[in-house]
Amino acid sequence: MSTAGQVIRCKAAVAWESGKPLSIEEVEVAPPQKNEVRIKILFTSLCHTDVYFWDAKGQNPLFPRILGHEAGGIVESVGEGVTDLQPGDHVLPIFTGECKECRHCLSEESNMCDLLRINTDRGAMIHDGKSRFSINGKPIYHFLGTSTFSEYTVVHVGQVAKINPDAPLDKVCVLSCGISTGFGATVNVAKPKKGQSVAVFGLGAVGLAAAEGARVSGASRIIGVDLNPNRFEEAKKFGVTEFVNPKDHNKPVQEVIAEMTGGGVDRSVECTGSVQAMISAFECVHDGWGVAVLVGVPNKDDAFKTHPVNLLNERTLKGTFFGNYKPRSDIPAVVEKYMNKELDLDKFITHSVPFSEINKAFDYMLKGEGLRCMIRMDA
Repeated sequence: MSTAGQVIRCKAAVAWESGKPLSIEEVEVAPPQKNEVRIKILFTSLCHTDVYFWDAKGQNPLFPRILGHEAGGIVESVGEGVTDLQPGDHVLPIFTGECKECRHCLSEESNMCDLLRINTDRGAMIHDGKSRFSINGKPIYHFLGTSTFSEYTVVHVGQVAKINPDAPLDKVCVLSCGISTGFGATVNVAKPKKGQSVAVFGLGAVGLAAAEGARVSGASRIIGVDLNPNRFEEAKKFGVTEFVNPKDHNKPVQEVIAEMTGGGVDRSVECTGSVQAMISAFECVHDGWGVAVLVGVPNKDDAFKTHPVNLLNERTLKGTFFGNYKPRSDIPAVVEKYMNKELDLDKFITHSVPFSEINKAFDYMLKGEGLRCMIRMDA
């Protein structure tokens, strides 16, 4: 029996208020409107960004809301005007989009779509400014245009990557956010040459994905920098060869790295969002050719300063968003890298819980245990 065009009743994990455990509720999911698709979510994982907005510190709180943005699923139905997706397609919903028509989408150099780039404040669909989720007729807000903590969700077609149907969704779903962000920061932006040295600041999932990018690129030395020494053992699986804990030294970590490497690393990737780490990441690269890439999201009022001579001495500072990948055009090829065993995703997934126990995933992340927790929707 087809559900196309009808309201679907299903389970969703609703955040009713800041910092309170999510509550599994029956929600109504409206059919997709113009340029939208309704997706049956099979697997979703928890990313730090979900926790940040659930905690609602330092941004506009918007509740009740269905969080979640790292996921994989199957298209259930499509709205008017959708031509490149059909029911049954395997897809990754993505927190940022690609309309394929704006100046950014038409530029080879950008993935910052004017229409669909990340918007953390928007709680409704672009088409009509309304939510597709409700409980007893009261709207529940969307999150990042994806809201994957629901058995069904509605997403703008420009935020949906169609992928190889043979790819295991419980593995490749992590490519819809954190892993692509870190991996792409290294391979697309820092671009280390074979044999070069790379420093990675922050050894969470994104930082380890950056390290994996350095490993795949043939880096000779990958130096991991983190304040938590418990992360060092795990990081060896991702190609990290040496570790520096800034707390172990009585001088700035950039000086420590410069001494270790005879003047600085060739590339650095900053994945913490701490301005101190950003300065260190920039100042630890070698003059003449060093490139530092910023990935981590800073606090609202942050700023950092460095001496202009650091730039005049031919160091480069770059920023990246979602690893410089265009969601619809580029992510399917990253999935193929996994299928061809060029990229290992299994080691990023350290925990697994049924949907009914989604709050356990939050506990793991708040305690800093593991990397990614896979949430199985059918369980």
